[in-house]
Amino acid sequence: MSINPFNIYQNAHKDGMSPRELEASLLTRAGLMLKRCQDNWDAPNRDQRIEEAIKFNQKVWSFFQSELSMPDNPLPKNIREDILNLSLFLDKRLFEILAYPEPQKLTIAININLNLAAGLMTRRDELSDQLGKAV
Repeated sequence: MSINPFNIYQNAHKDGMSPRELEASLLTRAGLMLKRCQDNWDAPNRDQRIEEAIKFNQKVWSFFQSELSMPDNPLPKNIREDILNLSLFLDKRLFEILAYPEPQKLTIAININLNLAAGLMTRRDELSDQLGKAV
């Protein structure tokens, strides 16, 4: 069964998650899927799990690419370009993993996903703290 991040995005949005929380959630899920593959490298269903995790990651990052390419995206141009460049790097790495799977190749993709997710959540928490102090 394939997991579609676009469905997750739509359902989470309906459940009241902010776009930032949703993005952090998707990145966390993408990173953890890869981490489970890395941690269970010798599992008999490894190839299937890697393919599923990589497809999920590709869909998440394709969604980000689409959003960042929109003319009305509110992020500053240099940040959009940096994230788009990062997404191109990840695309290349994920294809490399599919072609020549090795557990250590997953580390950079895991770290990027989880660190971006943590950054999104940290920024939200900082804003909440600032708003709480202002009230």
